[in-house]
Amino acid sequence: MVAVTPQSSARAVAVGGSGWGRRAVLVVAAAYFLVPLVIAISFTVYNEVQGFSLGAYGRIVTSPGFATSFLTSLALAAVTIVLVLVLLLPAMIAVRLGAPGLRPVLETITTLPLIVPPITYVVGISSALREGADALAATPFWATIIAIQDDRFPVVLVLAYVILALPFAYRSLDAGLRAIDVVTLVEAARNLGASWPHLLLRVIMPNLRSALAGAAFLTLALVLGEYTIAALLGYQTFPVWIVTISGNDGQLSVALSILSLVLIWLLLITLSRASGRKKP
Repeated sequence: MVAVTPQSSARAVAVGGSGWGRRAVLVVAAAYFLVPLVIAISFTVYNEVQGFSLGAYGRIVTSPGFATSFLTSLALAAVTIVLVLVLLLPAMIAVRLGAPGLRPVLETITTLPLIVPPITYVVGISSALREGADALAATPFWATIIAIQDDRFPVVLVLAYVILALPFAYRSLDAGLRAIDVVTLVEAARNLGASWPHLLLRVIMPNLRSALAGAAFLTLALVLGEYTIAALLGYQTFPVWIVTISGNDGQLSVALSILSLVLIWLLLITLSRASGRKKP
């Protein structure tokens, strides 16, 4: 027979109360996010004149520039993710292994994009491209300046997005590196004869699967949602296309926002499944 003390009763009440409290918070949070979404969806599929209709979504798919702008943003996101990981991960591992004292310096450098206003960032990029083209007009590098501004795949946007994504990717990778013993893994792999590329690809990265996925998630969301830089530089990315095509049609504008949200969710779920899939 188990004796019930006042302390155990109070503890049980506290646990039960905290459980109900968590449920209440989840219900309120779900209502906060889902109710506006449901209202927005109903606005796009129903009106008093036509009743239920998916015409707003049909107009999106048939609108000129939809596929081109979305594929362009998707390609920009993929290249940006690769460049961010290639730049950050080796640098962070090198700092942890050879120069731990430089970790605050690296953290400060990757945080700097957060304190630069986007409009200032765009003005700086525009000035650099304009003055660079004038200064390099008589050199072979002039063609490079022109090539990175190609409308079909604007490399200049990739470079800008890499800088913007550094603070978010750094935090995700730093949390992953803190959770593993990098020094022990490296020493063990090197003692077994592993090369540095093999060490990075087959030893470090599998242990950072969640951190790499988090960095990729944040970078993907940033690129597919960034409007200011692309619009001011004159490129037709997916967010810019959404603003351009919506015009004065309120139903179409809301449908575009919902479609954009759904597409980003699907991409994030796909990326999550791919990063979590284990090799047989």
